[in-house]
Amino acid sequence: MTLRPAGPGDAAFLRDVYVAGRWNEVAVTGWPEETVLAFLHDQYRLQTAHYATHYAEADRLVVEQDGVPAGKLILFDMQSETRVVDIGLLPAFRGRGIGALLLGWVQDAARTRGAKVSLHVEPHNPAKRLYRRLGFDVVASRGVYELLEWTAPPGDC
Repeated sequence: MTLRPAGPGDAAFLRDVYVAGRWNEVAVTGWPEETVLAFLHDQYRLQTAHYATHYAEADRLVVEQDGVPAGKLILFDMQSETRVVDIGLLPAFRGRGIGALLLGWVQDAARTRGAKVSLHVEPHNPAKRLYRRLGFDVVASRGVYELLEWTAPPGDC
């Protein structure tokens, strides 16, 4: 697995990762497929604008496995905290341990800096099980999201 900076040529791929991550959630509306797709494309456009405003300096990375684009990872580093702004994998790459590997890498990098790692997640998102297994704790509820944080155990820095 490798990470590389996302470039302009990755825009459609990153949109597709977003769509794949939310497809089942929106498909239950019963809307025609083209309506679901149009809605999710617009939601992605809005999310991208939000990230550009609030996380302009974030590292936007494409996750590749054996040279094949598999997902995305967006990280925003602050002095004492690394925020996982977004993480997502295409369905064909889920369930292979890639998410745990990515988060472990983020945790290791934060540990060497003496920083914590944080992320937001919806309370019923299945990924929350992974975050909890990796040592993330819920520290706050913020609207429809929970804020989770991980701090290296004492003496582990």
